[in-house]
Amino acid sequence: MAAAACLHYGTPASIKIQQKQQPTRNWMMMQGLRRGNGEASKRVGVTNCSGNSGIEIGDFIGGDLLKPDLGRWLSDVEKHKAIAIYTPHEGGYEGRYLNRLRYLGYYFLDLSARGLGDPETTLTKVYPVCPAHVGKQPIARWYFPPEVDYRLAALPPSAKGLVVWIIEAKVLSKSELQFLALLPTLRPKVRVIAECGNWRKFMWKPLKEIAGLTQEGAA
Repeated sequence: MAAAACLHYGTPASIKIQQKQQPTRNWMMMQGLRRGNGEASKRVGVTNCSGNSGIEIGDFIGGDLLKPDLGRWLSDVEKHKAIAIYTPHEGGYEGRYLNRLRYLGYYFLDLSARGLGDPETTLTKVYPVCPAHVGKQPIARWYFPPEVDYRLAALPPSAKGLVVWIIEAKVLSKSELQFLALLPTLRPKVRVIAECGNWRKFMWKPLKEIAGLTQEGAA
């Protein structure tokens, strides 16, 4: 009691009045949330998760957690060997599908389609690169080993294969996509995953269909 009195000693009268009124305000707020019979009031509303609005439950929880499609993803990769994927703009969904391939023993070669050059030359042949001479040095030419063959030679014996994961593949031409679709035929241990665009949900199609190597793709 003495300590409490010391704390209030010298306190302005306005603050003391506010402290006394605070419980009253809280009590009024709690009463405002209740009905006359003492029951808590609830805001009743309907959230339409399907229909014409196009909103589904996956938009609130995360579509990648609701769709048990990892088994179909693995089977399609083994069946078609070259897949075109379409990811949401916010990103992050493709990581789960990448990890499933890693768990199977695949190693990855991550490339960007921008600046890739000719995919056939860069991935399967010894290709030249001219370093910047800045106008003061003679023009030189360096040679690099083929990206895919170099990685295949460095794979451990326990590896199942090599996945060439290409981002921004939407900038590639149709002929370049056709070569990527045929790359697993030339290198049987290679799988190709090309990010060919964006979609509201994570989806994929055979790359041969996107490149026009099938009847559906040609149509």
